[in-house]
Amino acid sequence: RIWYTMPAWPVVYPETIYILLCGGIFVSHYNGHFRNRIAPAKQTIQRGGPKSITRDRSQMDIRIIIDNLPLYFEGLWTTIILVVSSLGIGLCLAIPIALLATARNKWISFLPKAYIYFFRGTPLLVQMFMIYHGAGQFELVHESFLWTIFKEAYACALIAFALNTAGYTGEILRGTIEQTLFGEIEAAKACGMSVPMVYRRIILPSTFRRALPAYGNEVIFMLHGSALAGVITIVDLFGAAKIVNSRYFVPFESFITAGLFYLCLTFLIVWGFKRAERHFHAYLRPREN
Repeated sequence: RIWYTMPAWPVVYPETIYILLCGGIFVSHYNGHFRNRIAPAKQTIQRGGPKSITRDRSQMDIRIIIDNLPLYFEGLWTTIILVVSSLGIGLCLAIPIALLATARNKWISFLPKAYIYFFRGTPLLVQMFMIYHGAGQFELVHESFLWTIFKEAYACALIAFALNTAGYTGEILRGTIEQTLFGEIEAAKACGMSVPMVYRRIILPSTFRRALPAYGNEVIFMLHGSALAGVITIVDLFGAAKIVNSRYFVPFESFITAGLFYLCLTFLIVWGFKRAERHFHAYLRPREN
């Protein structure tokens, strides 16, 4: 309840005052903003001026989006390739990181845990800027073969995304490895399995099955985080939306189109992981008569 009556004076919550002030500022600003843009356009049209120069900004112009769909599809393909490549490399890095992080020796598990802590504790944008802008300031990088990699924006984004998702995926796998039932490991050892065989046949398959829901969220987060690639001149979905907005100044149409593409990709990812969970978790469902 925002208002409640007391015997003397009504009491107003501070949150209510803040919301009313923000709402008043928003309405007063955008009321004058759109009035100043729409009124000259209507006057120009009434005077017989060219309609192509001034148009009513209160309506969406879908023709611009339709004309630039090839640019959006190019950005969509770049986004898919970047996300899939970074997830594949990150998963290959996350498995040994998770295995080392679960080691009983503290000296062995220190570095993997520090890696996980660093990449989970710092923003992805900062990590990408450290790789893209920071690596170029060292003369050792300029004079070596590494400069052929770090001078490319796509390679820097791929490295940043792969290292970031390796940290998050490594933490997911570390938690699921430690949650493996001790009875399963004892049963495998009783059957005469060696330690590598126990990991290959018992621990890792069980880990991947139980990590599916959490890893599905990581894939979605990686897809949404890939929009940062447009900040370093990569024409992905977000970069395509920025180009359309800079050409025609249609921020709502350009960015909502990119949002719809991201929404469709997210729906496909959720559907795929639901099917995978239904397949690999079939033994947990009650038996149907």
